[in-house]
Amino acid sequence: MTEDAGRQGRSTRRAFGGGLLALGGAVAIGAVPGAGLAAGAGGGSGAVARRTTLRRGSAARAGLLAPHLDRLVTEAEAFLAPSPAHPWYAGAVLLAGRGGTVALHRAIGSAVRYAAYDEKTDTGVELPPERQRPMTGDTVFDLASVSKLFTSILAVQQIERGALDLEARVTAYLPEFGGGGKQEVTVRQLLTHTSGFRSWIPLYREPTREGKLRLLWEERLANPPGTAYLYSDLNLISLQLVLEEITGRALDVLLHDEIAAPLGMDRTRFNPPPSWRPDIAATEDARPPWSGLDRGMVWGEVHDENAYALGGVAGHAGVFSRAWDLAVLARALLNGGAYGRARILSPASVELMFTDFNTAFPGDAHGLGFELHQHWYMGAMATPRTAGHTGFTGTSLVLDPTTDAFLIVLGNSVHPVRSWRSGSAPRVATANRLARAVPVRPVRGRTAWFSGMESGATATLALPPVPGAARLECALWWDTEPDADAVFLEASRDGGATWEPLPFVTAHPGEEPSPHPAGTVGGWSGRVWHRLAAEVPEAARGSVPVRLRWRCATDARYVGRGVYVDGVRVLDGAGRPLFDEARPADAARIEAVGWTASRD
Repeated sequence: MTEDAGRQGRSTRRAFGGGLLALGGAVAIGAVPGAGLAAGAGGGSGAVARRTTLRRGSAARAGLLAPHLDRLVTEAEAFLAPSPAHPWYAGAVLLAGRGGTVALHRAIGSAVRYAAYDEKTDTGVELPPERQRPMTGDTVFDLASVSKLFTSILAVQQIERGALDLEARVTAYLPEFGGGGKQEVTVRQLLTHTSGFRSWIPLYREPTREGKLRLLWEERLANPPGTAYLYSDLNLISLQLVLEEITGRALDVLLHDEIAAPLGMDRTRFNPPPSWRPDIAATEDARPPWSGLDRGMVWGEVHDENAYALGGVAGHAGVFSRAWDLAVLARALLNGGAYGRARILSPASVELMFTDFNTAFPGDAHGLGFELHQHWYMGAMATPRTAGHTGFTGTSLVLDPTTDAFLIVLGNSVHPVRSWRSGSAPRVATANRLARAVPVRPVRGRTAWFSGMESGATATLALPPVPGAARLECALWWDTEPDADAVFLEASRDGGATWEPLPFVTAHPGEEPSPHPAGTVGGWSGRVWHRLAAEVPEAARGSVPVRLRWRCATDARYVGRGVYVDGVRVLDGAGRPLFDEARPADAARIEAVGWTASRD
């Protein structure tokens, strides 16, 4: 089975940016006590990583806004209903936090609801009520391709220890791998999906392990190594074989010894025992033609056909876990590789997982194992350093070092059948809501103008007429979907009948001013306040006053965290204020359509 269809059809938009800064004494995004990578963005090899551990707490303790966490749950629950034709999942576990605080841990819907799928009527055959199982916060899920993160962490551990060379050819460890012209494939290319492998092959059709390996050894590449990005399960299956060769231990043993046991993740493993079954979310009624194997309702065993055929232990799929365990892993990585008394990676090694190795393939940013900056499931949490992964069964994990926030959405979206859901709408909705829950504090006063986060919308913020030959000053904060959504500064010299771009310059401490001759900015700006200055053109003949406005436009797909404008002033040639929104009378004359005065 291939990974989530959204991965192949996602937008290829991307932008670059920096870290946290302050402007005028106001921190761009509220600080979190005990933040790990949030300030240092990985910190590099010389950073001192914190060992923050998790505790449950309020939204306020996490530095989050409670109403938006409440809406996160409400919006996730909407996908339990037809969306549009069938529920996206039978149930889910939602976990969101920031710093060391888990502020939301909620179960919705059912872990086990259906006995089978009726393809003739396209309906699920429900179990009797007494045999159905509600979702709980500790429900264990088949993580599907989120398993790839564990394999990747194990590989980075071996790189850190000197047992594995990132730039070495795979054949240095597995000589047989070179069949089919794969001699030049490197370990790094396996971790970043640039090896040239096609997405997958049906290994499960071979009855023996030797036959499965022969298919892998003989597989020919779809692209020359390093020339294209193509997500493939075969990369992580190959990496599993490398790890087992150099360590002499099976992948399930490595998972336990090197990650799960040190971090206390006691509900994370391959091949859960039968005693776990009542607490595991069911997956799919697996039957041809939609499944490669005829297994009936899969519950307590790995869903992925190739992983099942490999005995349940595979580099690309097969790990079972619960939300809290994944939160511990997220916290360890955001801490720079440590959690409590345990350390699984050095800060420098974690940095490799949050650094884009795929700059040659715009839109397919990838650290070692982790995907980066993917709005198609990270929503407004996406930044150039936001890391995560999804799983075919309906699972996802998103880590944002910029805000020190983490989001885990575990759904059983193939229950009772994979065709009932498509895309990543619940993942995007929950990520948007968690991003909005991180406050952006005004630079001046109690509120700033906020564009909102609606997709397919245009919002305008217009100032009253001012004489020409003046200077506009304000603070601007923006984070939009790269190459798609933007904010425009415009001027009108005919009373608002027509508008033209107004060039401006932005700056924030520590960096050179940036000119914007087209009068627009968009994408990633570091999630910090920028000072903005623009020269207001002279009035047209007849002394028609000049009008100024901001226009924020979003497309119908994804959005970023939005745009904020604050501290607006228009000054004459002598520096005297012609307009100052700090004066109530001036502020009352601003015309806002789609913008709101926001405290956060």
